[in-house]
Amino acid sequence: MRKVKYLLIIALAFVLNATSYAQEKKNFDLSDIYERPTFQTKGVRGMNPMRDGETYGTIEKGEFNIYNYKTGKLVKTLFKFNELVPEGDSLPIRVYNYILSDDETKALFLTNINYIYRHSFTADYFVYDMASKKLQPLSTNGSQRLATFSPDGKKVAFMRDNNLFIKDLEKNAGIQFTFDGLYNNIINGAPDWVYEEEFSFSQGFFWSPDNKKIAYFKFNESKVKEFQMEEFEGLYPDWYSFKYPKAGEDNSVVEVYVYNLDDNSTKKMYTGEETDIYIPRMKWTNNPNVLAIQWLNRHQNNLKILASDVTTGKTTVFYNEENQYYIDITDDWTFLEDGKSFLMTSEKSGYNHIYICKLDGSESKALTSGNWDVTKIYGFDGKEVYFQAAKKSPVERQIFAVNLKGKMREIIGLEGVNRANFSKNFKYFININSTVTKPYQYTLYNNKGNMLRMLEDNHEIVERLKEYNVSEKQLIKISDPAFKMPNGTPVEIDGWQILPPDFDPNKKYPVLIYVYGGPGHQTVLNQWDHSDWDWMQILAQHGIISVSINNRGSGAQGELFKKMTYLELGKYETQDMITLAKYMASQPYVDAEKIGIYGWSYGGFMAANGITKGADYISTAVSVAPVTNWRYYDNIYTERYMRTPQENPSGYDDNSPVSNTAMIKGNYLLCHGSGDDNVHYQNAMELIKSMIANGVQFDLMIYPNKNHGIYGGYQEYGDGESRMHLFTKIDNFLFEHLLK
Repeated sequence: MRKVKYLLIIALAFVLNATSYAQEKKNFDLSDIYERPTFQTKGVRGMNPMRDGETYGTIEKGEFNIYNYKTGKLVKTLFKFNELVPEGDSLPIRVYNYILSDDETKALFLTNINYIYRHSFTADYFVYDMASKKLQPLSTNGSQRLATFSPDGKKVAFMRDNNLFIKDLEKNAGIQFTFDGLYNNIINGAPDWVYEEEFSFSQGFFWSPDNKKIAYFKFNESKVKEFQMEEFEGLYPDWYSFKYPKAGEDNSVVEVYVYNLDDNSTKKMYTGEETDIYIPRMKWTNNPNVLAIQWLNRHQNNLKILASDVTTGKTTVFYNEENQYYIDITDDWTFLEDGKSFLMTSEKSGYNHIYICKLDGSESKALTSGNWDVTKIYGFDGKEVYFQAAKKSPVERQIFAVNLKGKMREIIGLEGVNRANFSKNFKYFININSTVTKPYQYTLYNNKGNMLRMLEDNHEIVERLKEYNVSEKQLIKISDPAFKMPNGTPVEIDGWQILPPDFDPNKKYPVLIYVYGGPGHQTVLNQWDHSDWDWMQILAQHGIISVSINNRGSGAQGELFKKMTYLELGKYETQDMITLAKYMASQPYVDAEKIGIYGWSYGGFMAANGITKGADYISTAVSVAPVTNWRYYDNIYTERYMRTPQENPSGYDDNSPVSNTAMIKGNYLLCHGSGDDNVHYQNAMELIKSMIANGVQFDLMIYPNKNHGIYGGYQEYGDGESRMHLFTKIDNFLFEHLLK
């Protein structure tokens, strides 16, 4: 066993709670998590920065109220939800969301939402005029998608049945300007499934700044193969088919068009002769005749930004970046008012930093530098860029500003994770701060970092938790010779653990490793993250230690740390889970024969690797909705990290759980939703076939028609019963194999 250095950031006295003291408090129960929101923190709803920069809107008690940032006083009530009654009706509509026009004289209200995939949905939109207080349906010809005001608020563009429409609000007249939209064939104005999921956007059309043009994507998915999911409803189950390009398979051919409202003409933008490429973003520059289009090659390691003359369709390249691994697409690009420059983030220095670049492509200048990552740009106020960064620690986030000369200042340096919501003029912002032991606090600041007032401190949840047997999440650091960079340099790994509330260092405890493991993701942050914390309290009450680490391949530690898993997803991450299992087994208070691992999605893939390649150290595993071979997953995500199966067959197969089920020695529970449109049920079926072929016994739980989150079906949003059933199943499995 290797010698391991281990640092606990907590006094040992804390964990030596007396058993009698622990028994005086309430225990956590699954019903507290999935049937009632016992431990749900409060937020500040609807913090909508208003256009004047001095006020914000918030929803409270059925009203949309406007408050002054500086004084906190109520300025006015913009509208009341019980007054939103369409003409001819007696009851108000049920509002799911709202969109304000730029001049804040009108609003779009969404009702009757029906989800398509993770982000996309149809809805019935209503237009509300603040002055007249009239509420009118946007259209009476069927539900719409993505309704969007023109910048002047006089028109609304929307999508229906894969085509695009415009409603002139002053004339109360509409036009249709695309006509070839067809399900599973042509999409105008929205992305296909794989773009929506992996490039993280659902809207594919954009108004020009002068209100006269609309740029839009056209997706031709006719050559993309269909995936079918069986819907288990009724006497004869039905099938749902949608286009899903798996690794190495054909993608949609994507084109960019610009529609001109003045002359009803449409012009195609030239993006090159190669069609096997991606167009992950486009944005209008401040010139209404110039559209910026991001172009990305299939390997996703060459990013170009094209300036398109929308009158001719001709384009020129003004930004070109290449990377030996891949380039992550973000929304951190901003065009400046001078019409000559734009801001962009890039990892080309080895860390993610902010650059100011010229629109003529002549030069770029780094505004930030150092061995730390910028994690989000909030915006530019004409003098400074406001951003979030992991400058102090990979597990923390603070708020900073930098001017165009590179002079940087810290605005919020509070311990933990800080997230900012700025006013339109960047004079004020609401900061959301938390640590592993402090729930979210919503605090108003000015841009100098001076606190104006506390909006919500979640003291109620703090007081409530005092009644319960709480085991605090403890931040740790682990050093081991196995944790090293490709050049051999050792690295220290961040982690956390949750010990039983009556922890006794003289006893032996089982351990559950919590893993996600995917590129850029972190399970360890110094924040109040209750995605699984409350469930792990139940495990702790039963005497199970939970532990997690930011494995190699995770984010906020520079490009090489994140991208060293390139072409070999699952290799280094699995090695790190095995190293963690070995480390935990070496602790005097751990039962080395009872170390388990649990994960969902990419984490399910990692848990399956843990019970195969790590079978000598990990005795029990739970995989929920796992990828079992990257050949079955979508091409944008998979090829970004692996290239194609044709180019890299060993990378796909060597670390595939499907290839390694003969190694399984311990206890394995596999859970999957049959209606998972993301990680298909096929992944579970292929793993099951392999385990049967190798004579491996396992436990299985399938959730009919449930999606990737084991909530509703592929078009539904949620139900608590499935989650309650799932975690009851998982708990019983873990208690049986880790406690007995």
